[in-house]
Amino acid sequence: MNTQTSPQVQAAYKTCEDIARREARNFYYAFRALPRPKRNAICAVYAFMRHADDLSDDESRPHAQRRLALDEWLTEWHISDQAFETNEDRTTNPVFLALADARRRFNISSALLDELVEGTAMDLNRAPLSNPTSENAQHFDLYPTFEDLYRYCYLVASVVGLVCIRIFGYEDARAEKLAEETGIAFQLTNILRDVREDAERGRIYLPVEDMQHLNVTSNDLAHDAPRLRPTANQRELLAFEAERADHYYQSAQALLPLIAADSRPALWVLVTIYRRLLERIKARNYDVFTEKVRVPTTEKLWILAQGLSRVAAHRLGAR
Repeated sequence: MNTQTSPQVQAAYKTCEDIARREARNFYYAFRALPRPKRNAICAVYAFMRHADDLSDDESRPHAQRRLALDEWLTEWHISDQAFETNEDRTTNPVFLALADARRRFNISSALLDELVEGTAMDLNRAPLSNPTSENAQHFDLYPTFEDLYRYCYLVASVVGLVCIRIFGYEDARAEKLAEETGIAFQLTNILRDVREDAERGRIYLPVEDMQHLNVTSNDLAHDAPRLRPTANQRELLAFEAERADHYYQSAQALLPLIAADSRPALWVLVTIYRRLLERIKARNYDVFTEKVRVPTTEKLWILAQGLSRVAAHRLGAR
């Protein structure tokens, strides 16, 4: 494939970067520490994933319509991706155009991209269940065991990690399992941060087996979350899941030296921001109910500055 980037593809990448800058929040700070070609590719992947998420989360439509829209969009992507190879009937969709270019530059399999979409659709494919420990229970999307939740986290987060390391660059095959587990750490952190919002939408991402062990019901979370600070049992449950996240963050540290040196600062920024988020949740004594826990923008910028200093150090060392 020609390594030159056409003006049309360059414009498509710019559109994807604009989407990432507007929507990515934690991710975009890490993207800034990447060399331009890798940053372009990551932004294209993010924009693709963002649109899939938006289709899946469109609550103005019933689940069946969302699933159909997602399937039609995925079919359009496959047609566009195949046409890109021959420059025939090239798509006008900038996200598809940029992603097709990035996929070939960094050898990203179409199967991984399909798994990204499958992850966004998981909530659409699940039948609501009731927590059996509560009377007059609402219906919730539930994950009976941590193994069930792990599969969800794998599809919505680990696959992202597997795509990212192909863009970052690596030679040691151990990087793939470590990237998978880093994604688990990130998604568990997101789950802890978003307990209140998810419960209000009828989604509980804390394993039922853990909830039952600690005498917490789905109704407890859904009814109490908007108003009250967590109970002792709820704090214990959230602390238990935070310990799991801590375990998987060890894989993030092991992954750093295995990826290409010019990408390590970006991964370091991302891991640092997510770990800081988990630390802030702990510092709030797991009160994720009365106010959403965030890493302030000023702190993210400071982390990015440290990451960029690592970039500068790498470039000086490479001379």
